[in-house]
Amino acid sequence: MADYLDRIGAGKILIDKDPFSFDWTPPRIVGRDEELNEMAIIFHGIDGHNISCKSVIIGPVGSGKTVLANTFSKKIREKLESVRDISLAHINCRNYSSTMQVLQRIATTLDPRHPERGFSSGEIIQTIRRNLITHGKHLLLILDEVDVLVRNDSADLIYRLLRIDEGREEKGTISLIMVSQEDNLMSRFESAIISRLGLSNVLKLKPYNEKQLVNIARQRAELACRKGSISEEVLAKVGRYSATIGDARLSIELLEAAIRRAEVDGRDEVLIGDIEPSEFRVTSIEPSQVDILSKHQRLVLLGICRRLKKKDTVSSGDAKKLYILVCEEYGVKAKGHTTFWKHLKTLEVEGLIDTKTANSVNGRGRTQHITITNASPGELENRIEKVLLRE
Repeated sequence: MADYLDRIGAGKILIDKDPFSFDWTPPRIVGRDEELNEMAIIFHGIDGHNISCKSVIIGPVGSGKTVLANTFSKKIREKLESVRDISLAHINCRNYSSTMQVLQRIATTLDPRHPERGFSSGEIIQTIRRNLITHGKHLLLILDEVDVLVRNDSADLIYRLLRIDEGREEKGTISLIMVSQEDNLMSRFESAIISRLGLSNVLKLKPYNEKQLVNIARQRAELACRKGSISEEVLAKVGRYSATIGDARLSIELLEAAIRRAEVDGRDEVLIGDIEPSEFRVTSIEPSQVDILSKHQRLVLLGICRRLKKKDTVSSGDAKKLYILVCEEYGVKAKGHTTFWKHLKTLEVEGLIDTKTANSVNGRGRTQHITITNASPGELENRIEKVLLRE
């Protein structure tokens, strides 16, 4: 029998794993041509040396927000290479969630020798500006998951970045792209920030449709796999299943999991049966979706998660009983029936739970059966408990 280590680097289907990474940026964006055109309109004039542009990209998980921002920024820099020297900085505010962390990250991106300590935020901002002007550069800054920064450290940094050139002779220092899955992000900003950002510069992405998801899976397959190993029938099934939530991440992970199954069996092609969404649970819920819930919404979801760790579904009636038990555990008075149902509806709208109405088991009336299809109930439970402990 061949040594199990012989499998490393010897895939019969997969020849490049990078295209299945969420951090990987494809050479061409699939299914977002209209949005790219809108971004080009928003950034009209960026070729002028005294011009700064700003945009806000909002969309649900897996809608391609980060890919859109990164690809557009790289294309802008390439196109204007002979006209304007543009530096790119992409900062995920989940990893750098305070004003000082973000500013330090920007500063070291521009100058790796920038000291880590010893400067105030105002001094770092001026250092960043001075660096850009001295070297004749323009910074195109992407603040990804910016809602985390705003919740943790207010929107003061956004305001200061938007005003970085105010009262100065030189203009056009920084252009800004903010990315968030929070639909009500703009409501978190004061009017002074909104007026500077401009509501017309907000780009809202819709979930991908089935055709777009098939094309995304096809692109990854063509770049990552041996020719002929992935059929159109397989891609169609991937698109059909992932279209239920419109999440490109689900499409990519379904395909990667199918490839793994085929290679474990020693085959050089993926079969229809390798696509197994019923056994494949993808965590496409971002932690920030839990963070923005109210306390009682988290308590409702916590009770549901605990039950769904053991069963496939939970009835709405049982969900309410579980909510009451969780409230007792955390020493909180449970809300009434009407408020509970409002919280349940909010969780469904946010994509945290799925509900299906059916006849009650006792034959009287109808009830809702609740499931969680795009996350692990156990992982969600852990996340909620950590948030509740911080409160």
